[in-house]
Amino acid sequence: MKSKNIIYIFLAVLTFIVYFSSCEKMAFEKEIDNTPIENYDYLWNEVNEKYAFLEYKNVNWDSIYEVYLPHINSKMTNDSLFRVLGNMLNELRDGHVNLFSPFNLSRYDITLLGPVNINTRIIKDNYLGTDYYTTGSFVHNFINNGDIGYIRYSSFANSLITDYELDFILERYENTQGLILDIRQNGGGYVDNVQKLLSLFCNDERLLYETQIKNGPNANNFTLLESAYSNKTERDIYDKKIIVLTDRGSYSASSFFSVCTYAFDNVILVGDTTGGGLGLPNGGQLPNGWTYRFSITQTIAVNGQNYENGVPPNHTVILSDDAAETGIDNVIEFAVNLIKS
Repeated sequence: MKSKNIIYIFLAVLTFIVYFSSCEKMAFEKEIDNTPIENYDYLWNEVNEKYAFLEYKNVNWDSIYEVYLPHINSKMTNDSLFRVLGNMLNELRDGHVNLFSPFNLSRYDITLLGPVNINTRIIKDNYLGTDYYTTGSFVHNFINNGDIGYIRYSSFANSLITDYELDFILERYENTQGLILDIRQNGGGYVDNVQKLLSLFCNDERLLYETQIKNGPNANNFTLLESAYSNKTERDIYDKKIIVLTDRGSYSASSFFSVCTYAFDNVILVGDTTGGGLGLPNGGQLPNGWTYRFSITQTIAVNGQNYENGVPPNHTVILSDDAAETGIDNVIEFAVNLIKS
C-alpha cells in the first residue's frame, strides 16, 4: 500500500496510537497492584513488546531487567523509583523515550553524543550581519559577496511555515548560485513543516522514505511498509544547489527532513550525523499514574537504510576548535566552496 504524503503516514500512526491506548485502558480494567515491582514490570514489558528498535540497537532488554531489578524494593520512595525507571529507559539511548511524573521528567539528551557543531555568535557577527531578515522562523541574508543565500532555521516547532515566507525567500535569493540551509541544533517540531520546507525545492511527487509500525510482541512484528511521498504542487522551486548543515542536535523532524533530502540530487548534507529520532513515539500510563512514551515506528530511507541512530551527512565537517578565535565557521565555508565548485 502506498500513502501520498508524510501527513497521511502520521495520521495512520495516530489511528494506531488510539487503538493502542484503547487496549491499554481495557487492560487497566484488570486490577494491577500499585507497587514498585508492579510498575517496574509493567514498564519493562511495555518496552519489550512495543518499542521498535530493541533489535536494531542490539539491546539485550532481558539483561537490562536483571541489572535494575535489585534496585527495586517495596519501601523505596517515589523519587527513587522514578530514578530507577528513568535510568532503565535511558539504556535505549533514544531522545523520544521519556518518563513523566508530577515532580520530574526523565530524558536522554541526544546532543551529548557529539559536539555542538555551531557557534551562533559567530554566525550573527560574521555571516548574518546586522541587516539580516527575519521571515517567520527563518533568519537569513546574503553571504559570499551576495553570491549565496544563508538561511538559519533553528526549530521546526516555532511556527508553521507559510507559502508567503517561502515565496519571499525564493524571490530574494533566486539569482544566487546556491543556498545554505542551517538546521544545526534544530531539535525538531511540527511534522507539517517538514513537507513545507521540502516544497522550497520540490514540487513533484517522489518517494521520500518508508515507514512501519511495531504491532506485536516479537522482534519482527511490524506492519507492512508504507511509502511517504512529497506533495505535487504548482509552486516555483529553487533548483540550484542547496547545502543543508546538520549536527547531533538536529533531531526528530530535522532528521526526517535530512533523510528526505536523500531523494534530491541538488541537496547535499554537510556537517555531523544528525541525532536521529526517526521513530514516532507513542505513550501510556503506569499503574501509579506516571506516563511514558517511546518510539513504535521505524523509518527506512530511499537507499534502504535505517538511520534511527542518526542520518549521516554526505560530507562530514566538524566546527574547528579555533572558530571562536578566528570568527570563521568552517562548516559554512565548506558549504560555500561546495556550491561554487
